[in-house]
Amino acid sequence: MMRKVLIAGGGIGGLSAALACARAGAEVALFERSAEFSEFGAGIQLGPNVVKILYGWGLQQALHAVVACPDRLQVRSAMTGSELGVLRLGEEIARRYGAPYYTIHRADLHALLLAALQQQGGVALNLASSVVSFEQTDTDIALQLAHDEVARGDLLVGADGGWSGIRQQLLADGTPQPTGHLAYRALVSQARLPEHLRSTQVTAWLGPKMHVVQYPVCRGEWLNVVAIVHGQVQGDMSHWDHSGNATELQKRLSATCKPLHDLILAVPAWRLWALSIRPPMRSAQEQAQGRVALLGDAAHPMLPYLAQGAGMAIEDAAVLVRMLERGGFFADAAADGAAGPGNGVPSLLQRYAVQRWQRNARVQARAIRNGTIFHAGALLGLGRNVAMKVLGEGLLDMPWLYRGV
Repeated sequence: MMRKVLIAGGGIGGLSAALACARAGAEVALFERSAEFSEFGAGIQLGPNVVKILYGWGLQQALHAVVACPDRLQVRSAMTGSELGVLRLGEEIARRYGAPYYTIHRADLHALLLAALQQQGGVALNLASSVVSFEQTDTDIALQLAHDEVARGDLLVGADGGWSGIRQQLLADGTPQPTGHLAYRALVSQARLPEHLRSTQVTAWLGPKMHVVQYPVCRGEWLNVVAIVHGQVQGDMSHWDHSGNATELQKRLSATCKPLHDLILAVPAWRLWALSIRPPMRSAQEQAQGRVALLGDAAHPMLPYLAQGAGMAIEDAAVLVRMLERGGFFADAAADGAAGPGNGVPSLLQRYAVQRWQRNARVQARAIRNGTIFHAGALLGLGRNVAMKVLGEGLLDMPWLYRGV
């Protein structure tokens, strides 16, 4: 008997879980509510902790075809333009942690995961399939879909995003709450930028109540720019693709240094995202219960100030399959626990939750803390700048994160 894994959600987290489970030998059924697979145009930073996992899934060649490999991460003052600190990337970080640091267009990562899944086989990709609810029993789990369809499997992975319906049924703990931070996102062809605005590195500009991050994607041909400011928007907070107002952003950042101001003026259009999150995870119960495992934003939506949102979803998928493999889940088993005592699905998912929740909580908390540091003004900002100049790379490097799981 082949084990069957049900997955709700066809974003990066859902596709990662599907690929990892299929590679381990499970039958996979993935359900995506949209009529087609797609991703919004935004960049993602992939630290060595994530790249190692993707390489392990056989995606090295596919990644090399689309990523950019920045040579360093530079932190600058948004007001004066002065350099505050540098972290060497490129060959140095690859030597230190066993894998490089990449930047990638979100749609490119999604597309290569989807292509790998389609080549893998054993995966049913169901589009326009809205998940209504689930019901667990001692022997399986049933997923109720729209139009009275039902899918049954051994376990369910809830990878249906920050406003996860799976999480709501499992935990009934409300929705993510707005942070008062707005993210303006844009992609600009580097060929259309003046020479002095083009870049092969990651640059973070820090200023009072704002910061801007820029880095290359699409083999370096495009520049991803994200500007974070304080404010609120009206409307449905679960949809991030609000119409961005370039004039409004230019006004907000008018007091910044000339190089940053020139960059903002060079961007013709923005997409606006109101950032909403949950508090850092407080227990393993927020990661899995019974036959249901939560993954990615469904479990731990986080601020992008550590550049690890997609990374933690991919780590979730890798650790989930690792725990299932160690418990004999993918072996031909007629019933839960056939591989040994304590190896039933709920027990295995609990091991996954125990392995993941504290690391995810640490990343969530560090991202929140970074927001305070990035946006500091007056005395706190001065202290931040002095600390970066004195401690340099030691302050920017994060061995606990980049070594991976």
